[in-house]
Amino acid sequence: MEVQLAKPDISQKEIDSVVEVMKSGILSIGPKVREFEKRFEDYLGIKHAIAVNSGTSGLHLLIKANGIKVGDEVITTPFSFIATANCILFEGAKPVFTDICPKTLNMDFEGIEKKINGRTKAILAVDVFGNPVDIERLRAIARKYDLLLLEDSCEALGSEYNGIKCGSMADGAVFGFYPNKQITTGEGGIVVTNNDEIAELCRSYRSQGRAITGFWLEHERLGYNYRLSELNSALGIAQMNRLDEFIDKRSSIAEKYNARLSHIEGVTTPFIPLHVTRMSWFVYVIRLDSSIDRDKIMQHLLDNGVACRPYFTPIHLQSYFRKLYGYKEGDFPVTEEVAASTIALPFFNNLQDEQIDYVVSVLKEGLVKYA
Repeated sequence: MEVQLAKPDISQKEIDSVVEVMKSGILSIGPKVREFEKRFEDYLGIKHAIAVNSGTSGLHLLIKANGIKVGDEVITTPFSFIATANCILFEGAKPVFTDICPKTLNMDFEGIEKKINGRTKAILAVDVFGNPVDIERLRAIARKYDLLLLEDSCEALGSEYNGIKCGSMADGAVFGFYPNKQITTGEGGIVVTNNDEIAELCRSYRSQGRAITGFWLEHERLGYNYRLSELNSALGIAQMNRLDEFIDKRSSIAEKYNARLSHIEGVTTPFIPLHVTRMSWFVYVIRLDSSIDRDKIMQHLLDNGVACRPYFTPIHLQSYFRKLYGYKEGDFPVTEEVAASTIALPFFNNLQDEQIDYVVSVLKEGLVKYA
């Protein structure tokens, strides 16, 4: 059996929505973009949503619009997708890492305050794998030191912290819509904020620095082509109509994995803290005991048709971060230990029971062989 890692859930409604836009003759800078943005504003209860062509673009705009610049520092996690740190580097600022909690895999709060100094301008939190960070604790730290609190919620659309949706409690947040996310626009992202000035700047920056007047060739600042197309937006609207369905499907699959894996020696299933009142699963990532050779288990899965990936490689150990800042093994031991033990298993909306059973069976075979 071949079981792929991820797969978008596309129905005829999505196809019809995209075809409708193609027939309209308006493929960019049209009404679907604004409709998509309005869906997010209503869903999150946020004043502004600014659609862009990727979560990375959204993070960059959020950093830039908030005035973070050369010489500034932003505290974030080394356990994330690389874009979290890259967006800080784009503006010449420095990502300052703090280690993670070994259970939630989110930022360790004890280390944050130790990293704050006169150059610190913001905390960029990440809701890792869709698991909401304890945003109230971060807000308290940010208020104490008069820092911006930004949230990378690219993996957490629909997750809730004590009944409040991820991305709605920070000074600004970003969601991503790559095909393995809860919803997809093919490629895409969205910035959300309650700050009028930040929203205006993001809208300008995403469209070549255009002036608020909207005149076609009037530009008042250096900008980018980070726009989301009408086609992508139409797909996103149709996907948002099914978001609750998607979250329920993914929760059911996660529960099935938990039931099958929770009693297997050497395997740790994902931990969800009590403050998470709704978990919107991005991926399903297990951890193996340190005595087990993770890479051999992964190869065994791959050899038997089961797609898998290590999630994540520590950012500070990427080659160019080593060169930039001199990072080395041992700098963030919890991150490194976790990263060496993780396996993302196949996970998508329509994963079938027999596929889950096969994945678990192959995993068990590998554990018997290599544990």
